[in-house]
Formats: sequence, structure tokens, C-alpha cells
Amino acid sequence: MRILRNYILKECVVPFAIAVGVLTFVFLLGYLPQLANKVINKGVSISSVIMVMLYNIPVLLGYTLPIAALSAVILTFGRLSSDNEIIAIRASGIPLQRLLAPLVAIGILFSLSLLLLNDRVIPRAYHAQRELLHETGTKNPTAILEAGTFIDDFSGFVIFIYKIERNHLFNVRIYQPQEGKPTRTIVSKEGEFTPVPGQQKILLKLIDGTSDEPDLRNPNNYYKLNFKQSFMTLDLSKKQGKVTKKPKGMTLKELQTEIGEYQRMGINANPLISEYHRKISWAFAPLIFILLGFPVAVITHRRQKTANLLLAIIFAAPYYLLSVGCQALAGQGLVRPDLIMWFPNIVGGIIVLILNYKLCAS
Repeated sequence: MRILRNYILKECVVPFAIAVGVLTFVFLLGYLPQLANKVINKGVSISSVIMVMLYNIPVLLGYTLPIAALSAVILTFGRLSSDNEIIAIRASGIPLQRLLAPLVAIGILFSLSLLLLNDRVIPRAYHAQRELLHETGTKNPTAILEAGTFIDDFSGFVIFIYKIERNHLFNVRIYQPQEGKPTRTIVSKEGEFTPVPGQQKILLKLIDGTSDEPDLRNPNNYYKLNFKQSFMTLDLSKKQGKVTKKPKGMTLKELQTEIGEYQRMGINANPLISEYHRKISWAFAPLIFILLGFPVAVITHRRQKTANLLLAIIFAAPYYLLSVGCQALAGQGLVRPDLIMWFPNIVGGIIVLILNYKLCAS
């Protein structure tokens, strides 16, 4: 059994290495349009873009490692199945479930490695990207704006924007913490921003929303004021020094601290909570994918490398799409983030158990 285990693991090494390289390169190419937008529309220098691409490689490994593990298993066992080696293994009296033991061990090892990557390496790489872009942002404040994350670079405000298209904003949340008072909140369905020439400021036009306004009879309380249009100026000049970390650039411990701080100020921390659970739940992707690849490869009985690599991407895509959808729902407060972010793993785990049970029982 040891010889068979070593043979299978050896067969997986080369496909895994090739899949990591190919997928990382392809994903980097897909990232080029976004980088081109930063150069053209936000004034980011070419040298900064090159460094951002290098820092983006560890970030992409969070996606490519699980998919590469799935590809390696499908490629390896697809070849073994097409060459009738699986039949020979079963004919020699070795049940297929015995082959699952080394795969489970490798899956657990990969998952622990990815958890470390999500908690330590990827946040540092992502934050290094922001430090590079911050130098441009001090000259062009619009480079600071980013959808789907808390923005606290502007003095006195915490901003969350769900969607940005050029200079148009959608579903804007602006929080203004008040010392000893409840946090003031401004909610707007749409908005537009314009950089102030020669200054580190942004003129923000908010459209169709509500704002908290102090009650003159009791300044500690607010009342809701509806508006069709409202204007405000965001100042970056007073926010100098260390670049603030975004959720993707935080470790799990830092996220816990930030969640507690935002909840204390009365700010909805669902985006942070969903990011915290995403980092943990995605770490289990290699284990799920590896155990998914085994029955798929044996059942499909395919040897073609290109077809099997495409098959791996097709099986992995729904997992990440479902996870992104769950994170969007959690960020808008429609569901509990600590529960919904585990939904893709639960679905994937059920599918894996059913497929492996049917295969080993046949």
C-alpha cells in the first residue's frame, strides 16, 4: 500500500505544479484590464502597476492552489482510470476507499497551508499593494476609492460603497463617528465624485438618500432627514502617515479587533464579519476539491489534459461564485454572515460525501 500511495502522490506532483503556473498566469492576464484602468483613469504609474502585479501573485494563490489541487487529482486519476489501472487496483483486492486516505491527508495539509496563507501571507501582499497605490492616492484621491470595503482614509469619515462605475457611486454608506455621541450615518442610493484640482480632496455629490441630523433640543440624538441631493467634501490631507488596512489586508486577529471597534461605534460590521469567515471557510477548499476530483476522474474516465483542466475550472467556479454571492448578501445585512459564508462548504461537502460513497460502494 505504501508503494501505491507514493506512486499516486508522485503522479500528482507534476500536474499540480503545471496547473499552479498556468492558472496563476491566466488570472494575472485577467487582472490586466483593472490595472490598465488604474493607469488610464487614476494616474497610477507603470512601475507601481508592475509591483502591484508581483504582489498580486500571492493573492491569486488563494484561488489557484485549490483549483490546481483539483486539477492534479482529476488529471492523475483520469489517466489511471483511462489506462485501466483503477480496475487493476480493485482486482488486486484494494478497495477504492483505501486510496482516499492519502488524498484526505494531502487535502488537510493543503487546507492548513491555505489557512496560513489567508491569515498571514495574502494580507501582507494585499496591504503592500495599497501602500504602493497610496503614494498615487495622495496626488489623486480617487485612487483611494474602492468598492466593497470600508474606506477610512478621509479625515472624520468611514465610507462603504457597494459599487463604483467611473465617477458614479451606488449604494453609499457614510459614517461619521462622534466622540461621546452616536455615530452619524448618511445613506445614499447614488453619488458622484469629482477630485478638487491641486488639492487632496474629493467633492462628493449624494443623490436620493437620508442623513442623521442633530436634534437641536437634544444634541445627543439624531433625526432622519431625506434629501434629493447633498454635497460634502472629503479631505485626505489630514490623513497622512501609515496606510490604513482594508479587510483583505488584515489578519484574522486584526479583523476580530476591527469588528469589535466598529460594533462599539454603532457601524454595521457585516462586511468585516463575512471577510473573517471567508478567510477560514476558503481554507477548506483544497480538501473539498481534492475529494471531489477523485470520484469525478474515475467516473469520467478521461485522459485528455486540457479537457480535465477545463473540467476542474468548471467544477471550481460554482464554489467561488456561490461564496461571492453569499458574501454580497451578508455585506448588505440580508443574512447572518457567520452562517451564510459556510454555505458553499456545506453544499460542497454534501456533494463530495455522496459521490465518494456511491463510487466506493459500487
